[in-house]
Amino acid sequence: MDYLAPYLPILILLLVAGVMCLAISIVATKLGPRRITIAKENTFECGSPSTGDAHGRHSVKFYLVALLFIVFDVESVFIYPWAALLRDFQAAGLGWFAYAEMLSFMVTLALGLIYVWRKGALDWA
Repeated sequence: MDYLAPYLPILILLLVAGVMCLAISIVATKLGPRRITIAKENTFECGSPSTGDAHGRHSVKFYLVALLFIVFDVESVFIYPWAALLRDFQAAGLGWFAYAEMLSFMVTLALGLIYVWRKGALDWA
């Protein structure tokens, strides 16, 4: 049982967080306002009255930009740890191999960026 002792603070933290979640939910339910008014029933978007249909069509460019953001966000997730561990790679004898692998990764992403740039996915006009 002694090997679980370091995890006791985490268990206490989880218990306190669970109790706080339950307490806040119960207090909000009991003390919160219950009157429904016309103003509360109206739909709004960012504090402004909504206009148009909620099921309107979005441009395909919106989805392309979102996809590009995800691709390059994932790229940064892979590049940062690689850069942080580059000295360890060199010490293990993988310096040039790791560099070549990252270079091929970057070239592939750069070619993808050039492709979508030429296709006009980055133009909002």
